[in-house]
Parts: sequence; structure tokens; C-alpha cells
Amino acid sequence: MPELLRVIGCGNRARGDDAAGILVAERLRELGVEAESLSGETTALLEAWRGSDEVIVVDAVVSGAPCGTVHVWDSPQPLALGGFPASTHGMGVLEAINLARTLGCLPRRLRLYGIEARQFSFGGALSPELLGAVEKVVQQILRQAHWCTGKASEPRASTHKQGGCPKIRDFVAAEVRRLNPARIRR
Repeated sequence: MPELLRVIGCGNRARGDDAAGILVAERLRELGVEAESLSGETTALLEAWRGSDEVIVVDAVVSGAPCGTVHVWDSPQPLALGGFPASTHGMGVLEAINLARTLGCLPRRLRLYGIEARQFSFGGALSPELLGAVEKVVQQILRQAHWCTGKASEPRASTHKQGGCPKIRDFVAAEVRRLNPARIRR
């Protein structure tokens, strides 16, 4: 019996790099993987992953690492509030994880992808470094989604030698142009 996998991208498309989790969720939906987009608010997250065996949450984070760095946390590891880079949400992903642990309602497996972000100004442009990180996280989630659902043994590897899957790169570039048309030269 396939496991119930839920993918949740958190963020705000109007706040620059905070769109990273949302972009991942949107791209996954285009590729046929169910993914939900949320703001990252604590109670909404608890409700979204209720009843799921496996949950993946993607969010923009700030730790001081270079922009575009991908951090991964897996639920068997203990997580203190200071143990993972800070989310861009006041009360959000980390608080939801810790509250769910306290209440005994964590999913059987919870994986958190944090994409290191740099700027969050309203209407701000995405940092160019986020493009590669979004693609990297999408590919990692695709591998897990195919494994969990049994739809395929592994997604096909890209034949593109540099920059990953051309379709994902083109999607992300189009999103950047759409969000920041005055700032992006074609």
C-alpha cells in the first residue's frame, strides 16, 4: 500500500526570496506531484499534515549560509528551535514541528527543506542563487515522491550537462521574469 505523502511549500510570492517554497510546490504540481502552498502559519501547517504518513515542508530560511544553500532536516533527529536555520515566518514551521511533537501529532516522517534566502522586501526580486536551489529541491522531492507512490522507480535523469533539468530551469526563469519583469533582462 503506497504511503500518504504530502508536500507543502511555504512562503509569500510577494516577498522576494520568501517565494522559494511556493515555487517548489508550483513546479511539483506541474510535474504531477500533489503539493500544497501555504503561508507557513503554525496551525495551518498542523492541519495540512494531519493524517499523512510522510510530509515534506519547503521554506525559505536564514542561517548566515550562502544564499541558495539547501538545508535538510529529517524528523528522527531532535530539533530544538535553534537547531535549524530560522524560518521567515514569525510563528511558523519550527513552532509547528515542536508543537506537533508536544501534542503527539507529528507525521511518521517529516522532512524539512530550508532554502537559504537573502532578501524578503515586499515586491523584491528573487536572488539568482535561489534558481538552482529550487531546482535541486524539486529533483530531491521527485525522487522521494516516486518512491512513496510507486509511480516509478526513479525519475529520469536529466540529459542536460549543467544546470539540471532544462524544463525546471526554464520554469523558474519564467517565474523570475513574471515576478520581476522590470529587473530581468532577457
